[in-house]
Amino acid sequence: MEKAWLALGFVAQGLFSARFLVQWIASERAGKSVVPLAFWFLSVAGGALLLVYAIWRKDPVFILGQGAGLVVYARNLILIYKERMRSKTSQATAP
Repeated sequence: MEKAWLALGFVAQGLFSARFLVQWIASERAGKSVVPLAFWFLSVAGGALLLVYAIWRKDPVFILGQGAGLVVYARNLILIYKERMRSKTSQATAP
């Protein structure tokens, strides 16, 4: 079981780290700093799995860091969703 938890930790860290690669590639393609939607989804997925791993390890510093990060990542996804809904509404009502 210990190896399964260690594997989860590595998978979680891989997801969490992949977000930087996604952000870098998107920025290079755009020629400016860009934070794509995938960055936030990878942040939530990696952060949530890392939080589970941190709880299993009983590491309060790690738990606090990942827990707080999840709030920020989720809030960004909510803001993106709201902006897209506003944009759809304004496009639907435009003459």
